[in-house]
Amino acid sequence: MGIEPEVRDFLKRIMFSIGAGLAWLFINITAGIFGGWFFFHDSPTKGNWVFYAWFLLSLGLLLRIYYRLWSKHI
Repeated sequence: MGIEPEVRDFLKRIMFSIGAGLAWLFINITAGIFGGWFFFHDSPTKGNWVFYAWFLLSLGLLLRIYYRLWSKHI
């Protein structure tokens, strides 16, 4: 009396999506706030530019992973 394979795969996709999203969010928020690169003080510094470039690049990669994960049929 187990769970059906399709339902199991669907729940795995959901858990992976939530986990990857939270890990991405935690890494970026931690690096941005504790590194001091999230906020602009007087003007943008080189660290701010690098952080926001990394932020957008990693967001694009995360969305690509999501697209590849969810475009497969169950």
